[in-house]
Parts: sequence; C-alpha cells; structure tokens
Amino acid sequence: MRIAVVTTGGRIVIPARIRQEFGIKKGTKILFVERDGKLIIQPLNKRYFLSIAGILGTNGDILKSMMEDKKMERRL
Repeated sequence: MRIAVVTTGGRIVIPARIRQEFGIKKGTKILFVERDGKLIIQPLNKRYFLSIAGILGTNGDILKSMMEDKKMERRL
C-alpha cells in the first residue's frame, strides 16, 4: 500500500513503483471511477485497451468492425 498527499492545487504524486508497474508516463490519461463509495484510478494505456478488446463482440478488432459498418451505411 502506498500513500500520497493531495496538494492545495488538487495534485497527487503517484509513487514511482506504481507508475512503472502500470505503465504510467508523462501524458498518460487517467480515468477516475466511483464505485461503492470508493475511487478507482485507471490509467488509459495500452494494457487497459488490450484488457477490453473484444468487449463489443469484434474479437479485438474494433477498427475493422467500424469500417464494415461505414461501408454498410454507404450502401444504404
């Protein structure tokens, strides 16, 4: 468990070990999720997107699916 202090500007420093473990670098976007009275901090990086690949039934190839949908729209 690691602890960080919130500054007056609302900033926190994520400990180096956690940044390395989760692939958080300068410019990484962070998602804040509220669930059951808890705050979950989720980095939006490659690991995150790989973990949700296929969630829409596209077997991880969302771009291909979107292109096929676009083709179908043009035909209509």
